Amino acid sequence: MKHRFARGKQDSGSKNLMISAVLFALILSAFLFGISTVEDRTDAQAKEALEQAVSRGIVHCYSLEGSYPESLQYLKDHYGLTYDEDRFFVDYQVLGSNILPDVTIIDRRYRP
Repeated sequence: MKHRFARGKQDSGSKNLMISAVLFALILSAFLFGISTVEDRTDAQAKEALEQAVSRGIVHCYSLEGSYPESLQYLKDHYGLTYDEDRFFVDYQVLGSNILPDVTIIDRRYRP
């Protein structure tokens, strides 16, 4: 009978180890999911901030000069627009001097 009880203690020890491993995996998964969610939100806010900066620069230029900027480079040179060019691609299409330019911003690091 002693042998039977000793074996039961070993089984409960391995069972506790398995439960601990599963709990650790669940906690780690929840932590990684949380980090991913925060990172996605931060990426979206960075893109939105750039969209607002470009838009403000365009409107500011129009209000001071009476025409929209002829290029994105003009905004950089004369209105202090800066952004991470390795991270964001900005497509700036001029439609005319008195027509609001078409601006598309693409996050190169976008993860679906």
